[in-house]
Amino acid sequence: MKKLFYLTCLSILFASCEKEVDLDLDNKSGTLVIEGNITDQPGPYYVRITRSVPFTNTNQSPPVTDAFITITDTQGQADTLQHLADGRYQTNNLHTVPGHTYNLFVKTAGVSYTAQSTMPAAVDLEGLQQDPVKMGSDTYYNILPIFTDPAPLGNRYFFILTVNGHTKKILQTISDNVNNGLVNQRSIITSREEDEEIKVGDRVNVEMQSVDERMYSYYTALVQITADRGPGGSVTPANPPSNINSGALGYFSAHTTRSSSIEIR
Repeated sequence: MKKLFYLTCLSILFASCEKEVDLDLDNKSGTLVIEGNITDQPGPYYVRITRSVPFTNTNQSPPVTDAFITITDTQGQADTLQHLADGRYQTNNLHTVPGHTYNLFVKTAGVSYTAQSTMPAAVDLEGLQQDPVKMGSDTYYNILPIFTDPAPLGNRYFFILTVNGHTKKILQTISDNVNNGLVNQRSIITSREEDEEIKVGDRVNVEMQSVDERMYSYYTALVQITADRGPGGSVTPANPPSNINSGALGYFSAHTTRSSSIEIR
């Protein structure tokens, strides 16, 4: 489907992931696509709803402007979202707390959709280091996020790397299955394509999200899709495993977020 890469992923450079996920191919249109994010940063927060179009269709996905949307949590909060424009809905008074579980409810065209996400505890991103790799006469710059994984097993991380403020992004997921409780030693692998590689003087920003298990599976599949590009850089259309029921595509993520930047020297 055209609306598969929910994070401006049509221009992703390169990424790596940790596990294989079976993906369903689809070329239908009209499926509801929900993109919802709430974080530990001050709101408001946003949910965007569109209808998918076939990946062979160049038209933009039509927005859904008449949905009824609420977000509730396990502590009794309830917030009804307000439509702004182009299928984008905004919370009014939702306050988020790490450790709480949040429930999304969407009703449109007589069909109800629900999703649930638990916001993990925040993990500080202490900084970034450039990680140069020599390959012959060329030097490539990977980026090492500096953070200490908490001792309890089960922490999951999603990284979005942006170069010089462009929409091109590099995605990567990391779990603590190997380095539980330790300082991170795994770099974000960057593109080796000549017109996309990171160079001296580039400004690199990394957003680190702490995500729950369902969102980790979703993003790992998304990373797999964008990394497994076919000849000529084409991407096989596929649907990451959504945490939204009733056949909708997309995701609902309650996560913490930390960011840091570095200039390559």
